[in-house]
Amino acid sequence: MTTGVEAPSLQQMARPSKRSFTIGGHRTSISMEAPFWDALQQVATLENTSLAGLVATIDKARGEAGLSSAVRVWILDYFRQRALPPPV
Repeated sequence: MTTGVEAPSLQQMARPSKRSFTIGGHRTSISMEAPFWDALQQVATLENTSLAGLVATIDKARGEAGLSSAVRVWILDYFRQRALPPPV
């Protein structure tokens, strides 16, 4: 069954795009693939915050990890926590 909307190819999804943010008064850029940007926007909407606010929160907790990697891992953890049943 087709929906009439062409899904992006794996090659298109794998191509990172860069966005810039100001965090703590400093400009920084994050490079991620489109599905991660979509997921980050979805979380920002669910949490009633801006992308910049969410990235700033992740930045504060990231330790030594690169910011782009920290954001990707944070997104994965966010959705995993919501997908798994609560511990007994």
